[in-house]
Amino acid sequence: MIVQSSYGKSRVRLVQVLRQPDRHDLRDLTIAIRFEGDYDASYADGDNSAVLPTDTMKNTVYALAAQRAVGESEAFGLRLAQHFLDRNARLNRVRIDLTEHAWGRIPRGERQHGQAFMQAGSGSRTAAVEAGRDGVSVSAGIADLVVMKTAHSAFTGFPRDQFTTLPETRDRLLATALTATWRYSSTDLDFGPTWRAVRSTLLEVFAEHHSESVQHTLFAMGQGVLDAIGDVDVIHLVMPNRHHLPVDLSPFGLENRNEVFVATEEPHGLIEATLARGGPSPS
Repeated sequence: MIVQSSYGKSRVRLVQVLRQPDRHDLRDLTIAIRFEGDYDASYADGDNSAVLPTDTMKNTVYALAAQRAVGESEAFGLRLAQHFLDRNARLNRVRIDLTEHAWGRIPRGERQHGQAFMQAGSGSRTAAVEAGRDGVSVSAGIADLVVMKTAHSAFTGFPRDQFTTLPETRDRLLATALTATWRYSSTDLDFGPTWRAVRSTLLEVFAEHHSESVQHTLFAMGQGVLDAIGDVDVIHLVMPNRHHLPVDLSPFGLENRNEVFVATEEPHGLIEATLARGGPSPS
């Protein structure tokens, strides 16, 4: 007996160039599509009469992009989801995941080049659309945004046992590759400015917060978004603690004045939490 099933197409790569006389606009996306519905017969009986080929899903991405500009990731996800629901009677729910790969314009003197680009820094923009016969929800996010602060970060007061070697510190480096996802309260909003406002809030709180731990700063960042941006209902943050350990320079007759560190990525601490409206404010 099948208790759950889904199928779809992953890692569909789409690049769209909108050509204007003196300026090109570039969109670079990776898209995944997942169908859930009444498809048990294809598994149990080999009956493919209701199974839309995943190759068709891929082709649909390109066809819809050709018909109209992709625009914001969330809006394109909504277009794809509605297209599939309208044309597949056995489909109960479809999920569209989109990751945008950012490109910036190459400088040309004091101006930016109209047709030449370089890949932007860390932090990919993500979006997800889940649509069913009973409604639709839109989420967005940012993945692997690498940030560091070199002040106002501490970790003290933790329990110690016979295996604890970590020293307490009031002055450490705090570095992470932040992944955050949030759900919007509506599908009718201006997605681009809202996404940029969330990103800006996360960065501002990270920079300004006086941290007692990664958990402490994670909470402040999530609550800061909920306080500042009314269109966000819930936010989930994942913050691996990328340790930067002070190097022992004493064998060389030197003092480390909290200035020389070794960066380590493995192993790392992994801290995550989900915040929703109605929680307490951070200190």
